Amino acid sequence: MNHWLAGIKKVARRAAERLEKDKQNRQPTIEKDWLGLPCAIWFTAMAFLDRFKLWRGEDKLPLHLRHGAAGERAAREHLKKNGLKYLTANFRTDRGEIDLVFRDGDCLVFVEVKTRSSESWVRPAAAVNARKRLRLTRCAFDYLRLLRNPPIKIRFDIVEVLLEDGAVSEMRHLPNTFTLTAPFRYG
Repeated sequence: MNHWLAGIKKVARRAAERLEKDKQNRQPTIEKDWLGLPCAIWFTAMAFLDRFKLWRGEDKLPLHLRHGAAGERAAREHLKKNGLKYLTANFRTDRGEIDLVFRDGDCLVFVEVKTRSSESWVRPAAAVNARKRLRLTRCAFDYLRLLRNPPIKIRFDIVEVLLEDGAVSEMRHLPNTFTLTAPFRYG
């Protein structure tokens, strides 16, 4: 332990000496990158590149991600109006993601939002297959573990959002769509 402490003190002493030398010489230190160019040049160039991308429209999210975000916002507001208490959005673990988490009285509600621009093939809820239900179940258990496994009822809902020209045309809330995937139990 003393070896590490001595090393830290040595580095701190060198940094203090360097700062004192710079003050005496009245020359500001200029940090340089791996090519030997001043970092300020890179920061200016990167800022210009970011502004250029924004001007060209390259910095925007892809269309499917924008639709998904719009659907989640609309679903959140819809469920709030129906009396559910909003807790969190986009809860992520290494096992998956839960779009929205609400509380409905004494029940914790995990919501999967499915947004589609058309319903010509199948209903959006059909995309929540067995594999997706398993991921949602595991992610819900991770959320409950963070809360120290409270004695509370849980349910899984699906909200279907249909968009038309980027605006919400229809929304369906499907409460208690599926139960815990076997072999899981809670409570």
